[in-house]
Amino acid sequence: MAEANSPPSSRKPASKKRLPLFVLPPKSPKLNAHVERSHRTHNEEFYEVQADSDQLPALNQQLRRWEKTYNCVRPHQSLAYLTPLEFLTRWKANPRKAKCH
Repeated sequence: MAEANSPPSSRKPASKKRLPLFVLPPKSPKLNAHVERSHRTHNEEFYEVQADSDQLPALNQQLRRWEKTYNCVRPHQSLAYLTPLEFLTRWKANPRKAKCH
């Protein structure tokens, strides 16, 4: 556990909830593949295409719209081309039948 290397702002909430905090080196796709892939998707589909402001309030508003698209409109290959919302809805109805990949 590399808790000592993490910023104090991230250690406090984790320790309150008794969660171990693992800090991985940046750009470690073999150690952190899902997060690295998520960052790539957000960079390619939001920051490089839709983010048109450098002002935080406007950027946050754009990001909220993008999150709604990402979770409720955009199909995900890893979820058998369902949206995360559709996958979650099916999983809640029948947890044993809902499978990803």
